[in-house]
Amino acid sequence: MARVQRSNVMLTVRDVASLLSVDINTVRRWTNRGILKAYRVGPRGDRRFLQEDIAHFLFEKSEKDANNQQGET
Repeated sequence: MARVQRSNVMLTVRDVASLLSVDINTVRRWTNRGILKAYRVGPRGDRRFLQEDIAHFLFEKSEKDANNQQGET
């Protein structure tokens, strides 16, 4: 039986902002609005993101963009 290995790589706000080509404050705003799923860690409550959650976000965004382009033609 094959075993599926899940990635538990955690990303910082700065990492996610760089991946998505947006400002770090945009990432914070999206987490506050529930657009991006974030985990709070440490005594300061720093935001961390699972790499697979960001990949899922990008996949959904690309599907929405593709559907919007199809509707334009």
